[in-house]
This record gives sequence, structure tokens and C-alpha cells, in this order.
Amino acid sequence: MKRRKLLTITLSLMLLTIFQIKGQENTDTLPRTVEGILNTLDVKNRLKFSGYIQAQYQVADSGGTKSFAGGDFENGVDKRFYLRRGRIKFQYDAAAGEKGWSTSQYVLQFDISQKGLTIKDVYAKFTDPWSGWFSVTAGMQNRPFGYEIVYSSALRESPERGRMSQIIFPNERDLGAMLTIQAPKTSRWNWIKLDVGMFNGTGAPSAGVNTSDFDKFKDIIGHLAITRSTKSERVKWGLGASFYDGGFRQDSSDRYKFGSDSLGVKGFIIDQKNTVVSTFINNRDKTKRSYVGFDGQVSIDWFLGLTTIRGEYIQGEQPADSSSSTSLSSAIQQPSTKTTYTTTINSSTGAATTTATTVNTTSTRYVYIRKFNGAYFYLLQNIGQSPWQAIVKYDWYDANTDLKGDEIGQGVKKTGFQKSNATDLKYTTLGLGLAYRWDANVKITGYYDMVKNETSSNLSGYTKDLLDNVFTLRVQVKF
Repeated sequence: MKRRKLLTITLSLMLLTIFQIKGQENTDTLPRTVEGILNTLDVKNRLKFSGYIQAQYQVADSGGTKSFAGGDFENGVDKRFYLRRGRIKFQYDAAAGEKGWSTSQYVLQFDISQKGLTIKDVYAKFTDPWSGWFSVTAGMQNRPFGYEIVYSSALRESPERGRMSQIIFPNERDLGAMLTIQAPKTSRWNWIKLDVGMFNGTGAPSAGVNTSDFDKFKDIIGHLAITRSTKSERVKWGLGASFYDGGFRQDSSDRYKFGSDSLGVKGFIIDQKNTVVSTFINNRDKTKRSYVGFDGQVSIDWFLGLTTIRGEYIQGEQPADSSSSTSLSSAIQQPSTKTTYTTTINSSTGAATTTATTVNTTSTRYVYIRKFNGAYFYLLQNIGQSPWQAIVKYDWYDANTDLKGDEIGQGVKKTGFQKSNATDLKYTTLGLGLAYRWDANVKITGYYDMVKNETSSNLSGYTKDLLDNVFTLRVQVKF
């Protein structure tokens, strides 16, 4: 019995010693292990992965409709299933500093659709760590003009941006750098924001199309906005003003502006003849592109549900070509030519005669400068506290405010004039829609675009309104 008790005591002391040693080791390694786990979780929390898919079915009034409701229909096609957008976004925010804001942010976003894979956003944003008022964003990003351009397609109530927005800001984004001045959220001055950026002016690449800068000129874009609300937060409103000052190299093409010939017929008169005398860029003229815009929004949360009114007006000077008023992503070149030589022999005298023939090998393209204006207006009404929302949108785009109706397409008599064409027509669109929120991630929208074009007796195919209305049934899934 004494031996058994002695053995038990000895083993107990040995186990106690081992546990004490292990306990000391755990005391040393446990904090490091916990710290490593917390750091890993912190990094994961700062890396955000999100996206959305927009799948839709569309019906057009006629086959092959030219449309801004997601792109033109193929010849003979008036119905289609369409994967409009498939966005995947990665966002990393650095840890917040002592004053509560992150000093750097990195964003990468792709779009995957039936057209292919394209890059939408690739930028880094840096915020000063002292006041939090100043940020610089560099890379491929939204152009800071107005409200609709920077408003996310995942949040926008209509399936697409207005015709004007798509024409003067194709693909919305551009490569450049932007300065943002806005107080931190904790400041009483957070309601005012100024964005000013310098961009290439060529826009973002689309599927299968690479856009890169082709001249030394850069575009300056800015937007000043104020956003306020009542103390109860039931009424919110905002106002904004935008400007755009830019242009591109004229290159080797003639430039035309609006004017009248000797008989008073309105058309395009030569403004700048091709003056290229060398291959150096600094000897080429700049064609100016400039816009101004004003936007406003107000929302009221009352017994009928949330009511939102939103609008924006833009006017300016848009240089493009004869067939389109869309902002250019590459230089317009004078048509290239090819000369062929033919030699004939006179059968009587035997003399040889050589004749030179010069023909254009590409279609004629010139720079056309047009004054334009346009606007859009939304009326959005949530149906009480239900998941339903009614949508009314009206927009217009007048590509050439100097011409109206039958003035468009008139034949000019004076040498050197170019006549106007269908590009100079005005378009208005009334959109009516109804949206249903299935849950927090899924939204179903039915939307009908009623498009009306300006008509002219001088334009074949445009003597009456085109059959180009489009109905869209869209399902959007966010994650």
C-alpha cells in the first residue's frame, strides 16, 4: 500500500510538472496565434467581393431595330434573350486610421456578357490621413459628370441610361486621375462634394474594341454637388452642376461647322481645311468638345410610399462625323487613295498613252461640329411599403439644335458645303415600367420604351416615325 501511494504521488508530481511546462508554452504562443487569426479575419473583412447579373428578354416593334435599349437588334430579329451585364467587383479597403477613415482603396471590376469579357473599373483611391477631405483616384473609372453617368446600373430604375448619356459618354468610363474634395462623414460639411479630373477623352474599351489615347490633348471634367435632408430624414434633396472641357486632334481630316449657303439653305460649311504639313502631333489642330450640365433630385417618404423625382439637363458642342454624333474614341483620318496607271497603244500610230486613275479606298469621313442639348426626367413611386415600384422616365436628345424638321437633309447649292442628314434628328423617349423586389437580392422589371424621332420630308426612311419601340423584361440578381 505504501509503495502504491508513493508511486501515485510520484506520477502526479510528474504530470503536474509537464502541464506546468506546457501551460507556460501555451501562454507564450496563444497570443501570437490569436493575433494571427484576427489579422487574417481583418484582411478578409477589408476585401469585398460583389456583383450582379442582368438577364432579359426583349421584343422590338420591327426586325433589325436600331436601339439604345441595350444595343441594336440583328437584321430580321425582333425578339431576343440577352445577357446585358454580368459584373464581378473586387474592392479592398486599407484599415481605418486613428481618425476613422481608410486612407487607400483598390477596385477591380469586370463585365462578362455574351459580347465577351471587358474591364470596367481598375483604379486606386488615396485619401489624406490628416483631414480626410482630399482624395485622389487614378485609373479606369467613371467620368465625374452629372448624376446618371456615375449612378450604378445595379441601382438605376430604367434598364439603360438615356440616349444622350450613351452618345456623349459611351461606356461611361475613361482613363485618368480625379481629385475629390469632401469632408468625412462625421463632419457637418459632408453635404458638399467637388470632383475634378483629367482624362484621355477616348472612353473605356468595349468588348473586342481597344481604345487608347491618340493625341496629346486631355479632357477636364468636373462636378459640384450638394446633398441635404431634413432632420427627420423623410425629405432628401440634391443639386449639381457639371462641366466638360476637352477635345481631340483633328488629324488629317477637314472640319465642318453649321452654316447657310448663298440661297439660305442650312448645312455644314468648311471650318478648318486639312493643314497637316508634317507627321508631328503638335502641328495638328485641336477640335474642341465642351458641355455644361445641371442635375437635381428630391425624394419624399410619406404615406403613399417613397416618391423620387430626378432630372438632368446638358448642352454643349459635340464634334463627331457625318454618320454619328457619338464621342470619338479614335482619330478621324482623311480617306486614303489608290492610284492605278493604264497604258494604251494607238493602233494606227503605235504611240503609247498612260492614264492615271485615283480612287478613294475608304469612305469619306470628316469632322462635324454640332450644337446639342438633351435631358432626362424620372418619376419613381414606391407603392406604399410593398415591394412594387412604378417608373416613369422621359428623355430627349437633339443632336443639332440649329436644324428642325424639313430643314434637315436639304440639298446645298454652294460648293464646299455638306448637307445635313439623319444624324441631325431629334429623338424623344417615354419609358414606363414596373419593378418588383423578389427579395433583397432579386429584382424583376418590366419596361417599355416608346421612341419618337423627328421627321423630315428630305430624308428617305425618316418621313415618319420609325417602328423602334422596345419592351424589356429583366431579372437582376445581386450577390
